[in-house]
Amino acid sequence: MDAAEFRKRGKEMVDYVADYLEKIEKRQVFPDVEPGYLRPLIADSAPQDPESFEDVFKDIEKIIMPGVTHWHSPYFFAYFPAASSFPALLADMLCGGIGCVGFSWASSPACTELETVMLDWLGKMVNLPEEFLAGKDGQGGGVIQGSASEATLIALLAARTKTIRRVQSEQPELTEAEIMGRLVAYASDQAHSSVERAALIGAVKIKNVPSDDTYSVCGSALKKVLDEDKAAGLIPFFFCATLGTTPCCSFDKLLELGPICNKENIWMHIDAAYAGSAFICPEFRHLLNGVEFADSFNFNPHKWLLVNFDCSAMWVKKRSDLIGAFKLEPLYLQHHHQESGLVTDYRHWQIPLGRRFRSLKLWFVLRMYGVKGLQEHIRKHVRLSHQFEHLVLQDERFEICAEVVLGLVCFRLKGSNELNEALLQSINDARKIHLVPCHLREKFVLRFAICSRTVESTHVKFAWQHISQLATDLLKTQEQNHHQQ
Repeated sequence: MDAAEFRKRGKEMVDYVADYLEKIEKRQVFPDVEPGYLRPLIADSAPQDPESFEDVFKDIEKIIMPGVTHWHSPYFFAYFPAASSFPALLADMLCGGIGCVGFSWASSPACTELETVMLDWLGKMVNLPEEFLAGKDGQGGGVIQGSASEATLIALLAARTKTIRRVQSEQPELTEAEIMGRLVAYASDQAHSSVERAALIGAVKIKNVPSDDTYSVCGSALKKVLDEDKAAGLIPFFFCATLGTTPCCSFDKLLELGPICNKENIWMHIDAAYAGSAFICPEFRHLLNGVEFADSFNFNPHKWLLVNFDCSAMWVKKRSDLIGAFKLEPLYLQHHHQESGLVTDYRHWQIPLGRRFRSLKLWFVLRMYGVKGLQEHIRKHVRLSHQFEHLVLQDERFEICAEVVLGLVCFRLKGSNELNEALLQSINDARKIHLVPCHLREKFVLRFAICSRTVESTHVKFAWQHISQLATDLLKTQEQNHHQQ
C-alpha cells in the first residue's frame, strides 16, 4: 500500500468507524458466540501472497464484529466506562503516524514535553496540590501509564525501594532479603484485585483492611492492623487508598488515613481509576480532600474523560522516589541533555522502556471539549445514574445496596443470591443490555454503570423496563415451580 492508496483507504476506514459509532445502538451489545468461534472462520496460517485491502475489509463485518462486545453502545452498562471521542481517535491516528518510541527526551522531545505539560493541565483541573505538578522547577510531576494497575505497581515498587534504603540506614545489620521478608502493604477489602497483584509481583505481603458499613476504610481500622503488625516485627510500608471502588464506588477516608501514613513512614498511593475524572467538577472535588497527604495519585482519563484507552494519569510528589527506584543508564540510552534538570526521561517512571505518544490524545480532547464540556459529560452521567436509582426505588421488589455518588448504581431484587444470579443471567442472555455483578459482603449485587458517551435518558428507561419485565417473568416462573412442588 503506497501513500496514495493509504489516503483512499484511510478515508474509507474513517467512514467505517464513524458509521460504526453512529449506528452502534442497532447492534446487539453482547456477542452471541461460543469460545473458539473465530478459528474456523480464518485460514490455518498466514497467506504466502498479499491479499487486497477489499478482502481484508470485507472480513471485518464477517469475522470480527460478530465477536465484539460493543463497549460504546448506549446499552452497555457493565464494568466502568471506556472513554472514546472523535478528537481522541484522530489524535491516536496521529500518534500511530508519527510512530515515535518516547523512552527519553532525546528519542522525541515533543512526546516527553507535551506529556509533562498535559499532566500539569490535568492536575490543575482536579485541583491537585502544587507539589504534584512539575511546573518549571517542581519536584513532583505526572506521567501517563498504561493502566491503574501499572500505576499501583510502580508506586508499590518505589515505596519498597525507599523503605529498604531507609531501614538499612537505620539498621545496617539487616540484609535486603530480611527487610523484604518483613514488608507489608495494605489496601481495603474493597480494593481492586490489581492491588493484590502488584504485591504478588513486588514479592511482598499484602493485608486487607476491613471496610466499614459504607464500604470505606477509616483511620481506626488501619491503625488497628498497623499496631498488630508492628508488634509482630513486621514493617508496614505501603497503603493503597481507593476513591471509587470497583464493586460499589465507595471512598476511603483520606483525611483520617493520610496523617497515619505520614506519621508511620508509609507510602500512601491513591487509586481513583474511575472516580478521579469527576474531580474536575467542583461539586465532587471534596471527595479528593486529603490528597495532600499522599505520595502518589492516579486516575484514568481513559475511563470517564473521553480519552480512549490507554491513558492512565499518575502523579508523584517526589519524582526522585520513582527515578531512584528504576534508573539504569546504558550508553545507548544516554543523551546530552539528561542532566540539565529541565529534562524528563519517562522510562524511569514506568515498567516498559518504550511508550507511545499518548499525550496527543489528552491535548486534542482537553482543547476541543474544554473543561466545561468535560464537566458537562460527567454531570450528565451522574444525572442518569440518579434517574436509574429513582426508578429502582419506585419498585418495592428491589433494593439499592450502596450510596449512589457518581455514575454507578448497585441494586438487587430483595431475596436470595440465587434469585439475583438468575436475574443477571436472564438479562445477559437476552443481550439487549449488558451488566456485570459484584459481591457486597455476602450479597450478590447487580452493577448498573452509566458508560457510553452517547447514552441518554431513553436508554436508561429502556434498560429499567427491560430489567423490570425480566424480574416479573422470573418471579412468576419461580412461583409456578413452587406451586408444582
